Order: sequence, then C-alpha cells, then structure tokens
Amino acid sequence: MTSVQRARRQVRLSRALGIALTPKAVKHFEKRPYPPGEHGRTARRKESDYAVRLREKQRLRAQYGLREKQMTRTYEEARKEPGLTGEAFVELLEMRLDALVLRSGFARTILQARQTVLHRHILVDGKIVDRPSFRVSPGQTLQVKAKAVTMEPYMAAAAGAHRDLLPEVPDYLEVELERLTARLVRRPKRAEVPVICEVQLVVEFYAR
Repeated sequence: MTSVQRARRQVRLSRALGIALTPKAVKHFEKRPYPPGEHGRTARRKESDYAVRLREKQRLRAQYGLREKQMTRTYEEARKEPGLTGEAFVELLEMRLDALVLRSGFARTILQARQTVLHRHILVDGKIVDRPSFRVSPGQTLQVKAKAVTMEPYMAAAAGAHRDLLPEVPDYLEVELERLTARLVRRPKRAEVPVICEVQLVVEFYAR
C-alpha cells in the first residue's frame, strides 16, 4: 500500500468512526463530517447496543493503530489491574512506546510514530528499542538517537512543526522537544489521555 493509499484509508476510516485520526483527515473531516458512502449524509437508523459498543471499540483501536489481537491482550491485562478496567485499559495502551513517541511530538501520527520505532530511531534509557508495543515504565527516558536527529522529519519535529497538529503535551510527560527527548514522569491517568472514547462501552464489548 502506497503512502497516498494509506492516507486515503485513514481519511475514510476517520469519517466512518466520526473522529479525525490524522492531521490530513482533519481537513477532509471538516468538509465532510459524515460517514463515507452513498448513505453518508442520511440520518443513522437506530443502532443496536452491539453496534454502538463495536464502533467505540473500533475508535479506540484506530487511535492506537492496533490489531485486534493486541487490543484483546491489553484488555486481559487491564482486567487484572486494581480499579476500573476501562481506565486501566487506556492507561496501559498509552504507555506503549509508539503512543509516547506521538504524544512527545516526535511524529505527526501514530503510524509515523510506529515507523520511527521500527526503523530503530528511538532509544529508551540509552538503548535502541524497536518494538512499538514496548511498555515504557515511569522514570524511563526516550529520545531520538543521535544518528537520526539530522534527518528532515526529526529536525522538523525538534523545531516544533508538529505541535500545532497535536494535543498539548500531557502532564505525565516531560518533553525537551529541541533535544528530542522525553521522560514518562508517572503512569498516565485516563482523564489526561487525549483519546476520544467511551471506554466503558469498550469494556462491555469485550466482556460480552
């Protein structure tokens, strides 16, 4: 799949789910804030409870760009955590390395953040980590490796090119953007995580 095809797919998915998944999708979504297809402009018929829960699960999954198997595995972990399963679910997803690369402003989208990790451009506590699913622990530092900082995408990131396109840096992260370094200060709290999702509906979907 080419980059153009991927971009179009993300725009279409954004419209289907009712959220903008990429900066490019924001513009398209503003012009066409309705689902794709010939019936996109018409009012939705009443959805079943299952359909509502499924869409909410798909929303959460799309914002992290995960496969269903990864979602299910994280949900099972969250079930074993103390407190509310839904909150733990989002918090565990947010501690993924690719998610924190995005939140830190080193990338424009979750897909770009994933590629950054897979291309071995990210260090965690000074060591290369090439697994997007790597769970960062509070106190750990991530940074773009020295050999990569002169590449155009990272120079743009260091100059703050992505900041206007992304939510504000959440309080659980300390970021020195000009140095392309960030530290996870503490575990994120669900209320601080900038994802759009009725997480209780997602829990109900998996608990069915």
